[in-house]
Amino acid sequence: MPSQEPETASAPVSTWRYPKTFWIANGVELFERAAYYGTFIALALFLTDVVGFTDVEAGWIGAGFASLIYLLPFVSGAAADRIGFRYALVIAFLLLGIGYATLGLYPAKGAVLASLALICVGGSIVKPTIAGTVARSSDDFNRARAFSLFYMVVNIGSFSGKTIAKPVRTMLGLEYVPLYSSGAAFIALVLVLIFYWPKDDLEQRPRSAMEAVRDLGQVLRNGRFMALLLITAGFWAIQGQLYASLPKYVIRMVGPDASPEWYANVNPLVVVLLVVPITQLVRKIKPVTSIGISLALIPFSALIMAFSGLFDEPIVIAGYAMHPITVMMVLGIALQGFAECFLSPRYLEFASKQAPPGQEGLYMGYAHLNTFFAWLTGFALSGYLLDAFCPDPKKLEAAGMSAQQIKAAYAHAPYLWYTFVGIGVLAFVALLVFKFVTDRVDRERQARA
Repeated sequence: MPSQEPETASAPVSTWRYPKTFWIANGVELFERAAYYGTFIALALFLTDVVGFTDVEAGWIGAGFASLIYLLPFVSGAAADRIGFRYALVIAFLLLGIGYATLGLYPAKGAVLASLALICVGGSIVKPTIAGTVARSSDDFNRARAFSLFYMVVNIGSFSGKTIAKPVRTMLGLEYVPLYSSGAAFIALVLVLIFYWPKDDLEQRPRSAMEAVRDLGQVLRNGRFMALLLITAGFWAIQGQLYASLPKYVIRMVGPDASPEWYANVNPLVVVLLVVPITQLVRKIKPVTSIGISLALIPFSALIMAFSGLFDEPIVIAGYAMHPITVMMVLGIALQGFAECFLSPRYLEFASKQAPPGQEGLYMGYAHLNTFFAWLTGFALSGYLLDAFCPDPKKLEAAGMSAQQIKAAYAHAPYLWYTFVGIGVLAFVALLVFKFVTDRVDRERQARA
């Protein structure tokens, strides 16, 4: 019938074709992620070995840096909406390029804090701007596919950044890693200046920074939503040790030729390989069950890392003798990636159900606050645990310890990981309590209705 023609003509079509701006934005994101993860994996070592902070001080500095990058986008994203995405990215990559460069060139304590602040602000602008470009470059029907490409690019950037950081650190020195990141940031800036010309949507009134802060306050007052954020933060606090505890632990226990950058790359590799089949596998089970599986698995990843202290001799795999810490770190990190495949695809779905009706969009904008809490607590705790169980060898040497005394100081180094086993177990138990309480509350509400 004639009346059906417009409906047929306007029917959504599945496609992999996106505008040029979409692909440029993804290319820019790749360089930004390579810059960020290249420096991030080396940051804990850089702060102690180059700058001279203690493990505890470095833990708190890393905590502030890593967590604020996940908090500031709620304000900087509103600013990017008002000035336009192109100008926002130009400012962001200028800040990132200068921040990384000064971090490597001027490793004095005060200058380092200022450099990290520049990187933090620049990175917080990039996050919502690139994600916003991806959203604006796709329709509702193809948006999930667009973000799957974006997620793949993020993981490629993470993998390549850490891979390149290893030879830069070992062949040139730790202070050159931020300079490599600066180069990647300035390449992204050139791409933005030449190729990135988005059509900013001026019909929608951008939120002001005060509106963003007010929305955040509303979210923080929602007890059910905040409980879920804090519970899942337990997962990310353990995974955050790939950047907080693991680099120092591996270097101090295995030696300067160890490769924490490559160990950490096991995680994104496992996620890329397994997230699609696992998502298909769990698509028919409840989201909370999938989250529960991930929280049940994550303590075992830390436990495997702790088991490295049980072996005195190399472990032979396929005829190759490998350091036991290397083997256990890789196995533990692989299990983390496997557990993440159960969490990430279903977490946002479950989190959306904790939001009040009609406010799902607002709450989903703050769903990644769990990473803010995880990075803040996990990194700070890491500094204290390293100082207690796997201290800086320079500190021990300065105290006049003999070689035998220094060896004894590392006898309980694996205890560091038992703490994170406890955090994982606590998160799993908390989820069970959360499920019991919320189910009971929902039943009582239905009975009163």
